Amino acid sequence: MINRITETQATGKYLRLSPQKTRRILNQIKGKNYQEAILILEFMPYKPCKVIKKILESAGNNALNLQYEKQNLTIKQAFANEGPKLKRFQPRAQGRAFKIQKPTCHITIKLALM
Repeated sequence: MINRITETQATGKYLRLSPQKTRRILNQIKGKNYQEAILILEFMPYKPCKVIKKILESAGNNALNLQYEKQNLTIKQAFANEGPKLKRFQPRAQGRAFKIQKPTCHITIKLALM
């Protein structure tokens, strides 16, 4: 019996996006088919949409390498994990400094056959 791979994935790491804001968008496309998810991301006005669309297209192209057609794919999993935070300081009055943390995230999208 031959084991056939039925899912593909793509990952974007160390992206300068907030994981919370990214998860909000990923929840919108989770469970949708590939074509519909691309359309949703195309018309959403948020910054992470452009990056998520690129990762989704990469996962779709990975599926093409396995001889799958894009119209038969659905988004099985889509999640954003926290990456390391860039730590910066903002100078303030009287010699003080305020800490600024710039978040990064890792986005993973898994596609499966319908």
